[in-house]
Amino acid sequence: MVTNRIVIADDHPLFRDALEQTIASALADLEIHQAGSLENVISVLEGPDDFDLVLLDLKMPGVLGFSGLIFLRAQFPNTPVVVVSASEEAPVVRRIMELGASGFIPKSASMDDMQSAVKTILAGEIWVPENIDLTHDKPDEDADLARRMTTLTPQQMRVLMMLRDGLLNKQIAFKLDVSEATVKAHVSAILQKLNVDSRTQAVIAAAKIDHAVEI
Repeated sequence: MVTNRIVIADDHPLFRDALEQTIASALADLEIHQAGSLENVISVLEGPDDFDLVLLDLKMPGVLGFSGLIFLRAQFPNTPVVVVSASEEAPVVRRIMELGASGFIPKSASMDDMQSAVKTILAGEIWVPENIDLTHDKPDEDADLARRMTTLTPQQMRVLMMLRDGLLNKQIAFKLDVSEATVKAHVSAILQKLNVDSRTQAVIAAAKIDHAVEI
């Protein structure tokens, strides 16, 4: 009987394999799925099984930064997401936690720390390295925008990501199998929630969230 199902999402196969071996050596009755892109992650999570944890890299196909985390938290709110990244700066970790992650594991962490982190998070707790200060030392101008981004529905996040990729309404409608009128309604809702006046400004806002700090 499988006790825990985990998705490891990273575009480097060697790192995925190493992380899988690290976790598997510490947990029994474990089922691990690997994904090399955001679309792969979505495909796995939309399958018949429920998953207990996603370990997500910030830099992989379909994930330009924080938007991948925002999307997964909106689309699969009951599945904890933990960011595993080589970017260990406190502003990055703070933004990750603000956007609903259940933890942050640096890629430089020891095997013991990675195992401890996964066990802690699977137990329903939050885990970040002890040396990371999550308190703000100055006002964060992008915090309000980040909060607005999290109010988008999963479909609205899909539309925004496609707008960011330069797709027209007709192309988005085809990919989502909806009418152009539905896409226009989603775009209008996105503009209202992000408090911007045009789709161009919405794309700029999305890029600002992704690159508010260097990742």
